[in-house]
Amino acid sequence: MITIDVLVAQMPGLDRHDLERWISNDWVRADPKDGTLIFGEIDVFRVRLIRELRDDMDINEAALPIVLSLLDQVYDLRRRMRELSGAIGETVPEDVQRTLLKRLAR
Repeated sequence: MITIDVLVAQMPGLDRHDLERWISNDWVRADPKDGTLIFGEIDVFRVRLIRELRDDMDINEAALPIVLSLLDQVYDLRRRMRELSGAIGETVPEDVQRTLLKRLAR
């Protein structure tokens, strides 16, 4: 967990006003604690992602909510697929698992 001041200092090119706008737009979450904003590891990754999308990939801020929403959906789908794979591994007989793997390989 790091403060907003530390995050801005550690991330070259990150403007505090931009970050505050991203928080107010609900693109990034920060937990208020003792009068300052605190960021968890996932939030820091999110800030880095937004900066890369905007600065490196030249995605304008009007398109960012759509791109972030789509990425969130992809990450959620990946998480669900891992859960499904785990459930199959724990509950389905091995011969059925092999059949599933063969069909997926096609």
